[in-house]
Amino acid sequence: MTRFIQSKITPLILTLFLCLIVPVCSAAESKIVETDHVKSQLLSSVTAIEPGKPFDVALMFEIDEHWHTYYKNPGDSGLATSIQWDLPEGFTATEIQWPHPRRLPFGPLTNFGYEGTVFHVVTITPPAALNSADTITFQAKGSWLVCEEICIPGQANYTLSLPVGENQVTGYTELILDAKAEATQTLEGATFNTAANNLLLFLPGIAPESAPVFFPDTEGLIDNPAPQTVTAQAEGMILSIPLATNATLPETLSGRIVTTTGDRFGATIDAVPGDIALAAASQDLSSFLPTLLLGFIGGLILNLMPCVFPVLGIKVMGFVQQAGEDRKKVVAHGISFTAGVLVSFWVLAGVLLALRAGGQELGWGFQLQSPGFVFALMVFLFAFGLNLSGLFEFGASAVGIGSKLTSSSEMSGSFFSGVLATVVATPCAAPFLAPALGAALSLPAFFSLILFTSIALGLSAPYLILSLKPELTQFLPRPGAWMETFKQAMAFPLFSTAAYLLWVLDGQVGESQLLRIFFALAGVALALWIYGRWSTPVRSKLSRKVGVSVAGAVLLGTLIFAWPQTKQDSVPWQPWSKSLEQKLIEDERIVYIDFTARWCATCQTNKALVFSDSEVIQRFRKLNIATLKADWTNQDPSITQELASFGRSAVPFNLIYHPGQSEPTILPELLTPGMVLDVLDQK
Repeated sequence: MTRFIQSKITPLILTLFLCLIVPVCSAAESKIVETDHVKSQLLSSVTAIEPGKPFDVALMFEIDEHWHTYYKNPGDSGLATSIQWDLPEGFTATEIQWPHPRRLPFGPLTNFGYEGTVFHVVTITPPAALNSADTITFQAKGSWLVCEEICIPGQANYTLSLPVGENQVTGYTELILDAKAEATQTLEGATFNTAANNLLLFLPGIAPESAPVFFPDTEGLIDNPAPQTVTAQAEGMILSIPLATNATLPETLSGRIVTTTGDRFGATIDAVPGDIALAAASQDLSSFLPTLLLGFIGGLILNLMPCVFPVLGIKVMGFVQQAGEDRKKVVAHGISFTAGVLVSFWVLAGVLLALRAGGQELGWGFQLQSPGFVFALMVFLFAFGLNLSGLFEFGASAVGIGSKLTSSSEMSGSFFSGVLATVVATPCAAPFLAPALGAALSLPAFFSLILFTSIALGLSAPYLILSLKPELTQFLPRPGAWMETFKQAMAFPLFSTAAYLLWVLDGQVGESQLLRIFFALAGVALALWIYGRWSTPVRSKLSRKVGVSVAGAVLLGTLIFAWPQTKQDSVPWQPWSKSLEQKLIEDERIVYIDFTARWCATCQTNKALVFSDSEVIQRFRKLNIATLKADWTNQDPSITQELASFGRSAVPFNLIYHPGQSEPTILPELLTPGMVLDVLDQK
């Protein structure tokens, strides 16, 4: 329920009671119409019409629990409520003044609409000249869609008669005026821009902790299920919203802002283009400081990894031997080493950013709203977690390489020592380098570069500090079994992060695709186990080659099998008609009929899960099944009649006609590929 309804439940009950005993109430309302899951009524804020003075009426819905109707932008599916007026000459009516919507998740879709009690307010303006003895009658037709797992179109006709004369307050006046105030609240000064496939919306005077949500007036503008991210600003906040594929921004961005915490507040905005990116960057830099600190600490901890720590003291003492007793030269070697580490990390960051840019040009969105990216990052973290757990090993020769880094006495030797130290450290960097790689693909380029710099400084800091005070090397702990224990313990943060990304994928892909991803984790573990088992130095050269080849094949096959795909309706549908249906049945074809609608969320879920499933498509082709789509988006009377012949009044409705059978097989409303295939196998 909206905020004003929550505060007006008791007055509404009292009003309904008074209308039983006060005759004037009946003049301010139409009869109540009961349809499937919705009770509706037309209410007036006045008891009499004053010439030339606007007044408000409201189409009120009382919606059954668990059911909902839709906002003017219904989201991924659905159909907006509408009112058609038959007004006397000289009268005019505004468009619906919409109450605050809410997000309505349904499977992979997110719709916008209403639950509970809803007021759709319209302002009517009478002409300046009216006969005081007249009674004015208004006719209106309301149309809507009400949905739970199935969707049912509804409509009703209303008649409202009001005399011309001096107005009195009705029992509904306060409710209607509150609803109008909610619907017409505006927020001035909003601006918008875009960055990295995101809509940036600056909202002045809105507190970030109120967690506002943007509902655009334009359909197909934003990725409706994606989270909307808040960034605090000095004079308001910035809302970052992933754009829909192929979205086209209007010159003026209109929509509704609704807060979701505390007292619900909503306002209409008409945002104009503005320079938001620079304001966001200045604020983001301050909020990014904790991330930089964690990156620095992560770089420090890299030095405790088994393939890095043993060479730490050796390298610093090498600086001392190279410089003799000249402390300035020792420090210079430390600085050169640090420069080598920094340049190495910058090169790594540049390569990743270049790959990201290339991926974006090819259409692969490197962001957490992209299932492909989330899946790749999850596999990456899971694999390095297995590495830290000891399932397989990289960088076994790190200590030997580290010893060779002391061979040159020149400053360039220390610089390239830093380069090689970074290369040596990379295989052991999983707990902190892996998240940095993910950040490089999801953060803006400027922040990615700063983050890599922070990690590099953390990795090189002990070398620089020990170059200033070489005598501190005697206080370093001795390498031992504790390092292996520490390394294995670092696997669990990675597994936890991978689990979180798996949860993110659960909201991005269908059920069958998610099952493949679960199997993919087992496949990745198998591939890495094969690699760890048969690629070690103790194996023969042939065994190592075979092990690497088999592991690579298993890993590649697993990724191809489970990679999230953009699902499309690949079934060759034909428009349904009764005559075509009869002809195909007479031809002894198997006929599959899908009664569907664009506004039906369950229909769209079936489409995503079933009709894009490769096995279902293959079976349909193999059996030469005729597929007919009865599209009820526009309430085709012939489809309505056909549904009624089966005792149905809602979609989805799926059935299969088999040759030689007089009655079709009726399928459940919510389908899976297995259900459809099972029905086909039974015949």
